[in-house]
Amino acid sequence: MEFDVVEQQGKLLMLLYGLVAFVVVVGGMLVLLDVVPAWFARRREARLVAASASGAPPPGRYPQREGIFALFFLLPAVLMLLIGLVVPAIRTTLLSFMDGDSQNFVGLRNYGWMFSEDSIVRVLTNTLTWVILVPLVATTIGLLYAVMVDRVRFEALAKSLIFMPMAISFVGASIIWRFVYAYRGAEQEQIGLLNQMVVALGGEPRQWLQDPPLNTLLLIVIMVWIQAGFAMVVLSAAIKAIPADIVEAARLDGVTPWQMFWQITLPSIKPAMIVVVVTISIATLKVFDIVRTTTNGNYDTSVVANEMYNQAFRYGENGQGSALAVVLFVLVIPIVIYQIRNLRQQREG
Repeated sequence: MEFDVVEQQGKLLMLLYGLVAFVVVVGGMLVLLDVVPAWFARRREARLVAASASGAPPPGRYPQREGIFALFFLLPAVLMLLIGLVVPAIRTTLLSFMDGDSQNFVGLRNYGWMFSEDSIVRVLTNTLTWVILVPLVATTIGLLYAVMVDRVRFEALAKSLIFMPMAISFVGASIIWRFVYAYRGAEQEQIGLLNQMVVALGGEPRQWLQDPPLNTLLLIVIMVWIQAGFAMVVLSAAIKAIPADIVEAARLDGVTPWQMFWQITLPSIKPAMIVVVVTISIATLKVFDIVRTTTNGNYDTSVVANEMYNQAFRYGENGQGSALAVVLFVLVIPIVIYQIRNLRQQREG
């Protein structure tokens, strides 16, 4: 198949415009963040040298100018937040009160549909199941990993292997686990690891991803497999940060390893555990790739992010998709607020 430059001229121009825009934006950011500060620094250094040579007092600082200078540097970040977050959030909220074509105002009808449609209630239930189980199980397993591999002989290698799933994309991890759950006919040789184990034990192979609610739990396993390594790294660092004198004093007092874990380790790493749980909870609320890649949301496995995509982009129901997006946004807000308050208390404490 030959490439026709004339036929693809429009796409090539769009690509060129995109590259030019990227260069302009990146170049502008580099100017703002590198060239301009260096220029002001050289000016101030020149004034200091001139004042020192003439015996005059050094020039003072100008708070108003420094404030304007700070606003000047904050402006790009504020613009990006407005364009990439605030404006889309406001527009999505407005669309959630419109019909599927975004033409007519329908009030709260989309939200009523969300809580009255059985399939969407199932989606909300699945999302709640994910948010409860994934942070709890992933943090627990990560903590067990951190305690078990702490100061062992091959600690670095063990941590690298445990953290490796975190380096894999959600899509890649989902494809790997699709092979684990793969099913062939009962009379054929099984290629899926799970079914092969079942057959080896004398059982019958099953279509694991088509059997609710077990299929949702099996998808949750993928997320736990990915996030447990992250939890292990953060909690292991927190455990190593426990002051050695506290640990040594506890051992001199004759505490058992179990008492050491519950009375020394856990209270000391509580802030790190909160960070891990909050981070995994937010990632779980937004989970999309795993469901999309494995089951496409079929067989009662869909979650809010996947259903939002289906309603808005597959079914053309912009209002219902926007309503789901708003609900997802509202669910994330309390977690973020809690994390901000927790960090503020830690700084004040």
